[in-house]
Amino acid sequence: MQEGLCLVNTMHVTASVFIIDNENGLHQDYEKWLEALAPHEPIDQYEHNKTGEDNADAHLKRQIMGREVVVAITTGKLDFGPWEQIFYGEFDGQRPKRVLVKIIGK
Repeated sequence: MQEGLCLVNTMHVTASVFIIDNENGLHQDYEKWLEALAPHEPIDQYEHNKTGEDNADAHLKRQIMGREVVVAITTGKLDFGPWEQIFYGEFDGQRPKRVLVKIIGK
């Protein structure tokens, strides 16, 4: 594959794939920020959790971070900007999950 596109998708509603810098402080900042926006507890603050689940916050965090990324492939390599990398975010952890990677090009 020399030229094309690479799609990476989490295939689950409580996990995310996103592109950011691989810097530990930034990852910690995202965790704090997401928890402030959609705190896990108290779990009774969410209507979804009244169905017997306790992962409404994970659904919201996934919506914020996104379900997929698409990256160009140029001369046989993923075409990232400086410091960019693809990361998987797990916001629930209760069920097995899979990641779909689909490459289109020539």
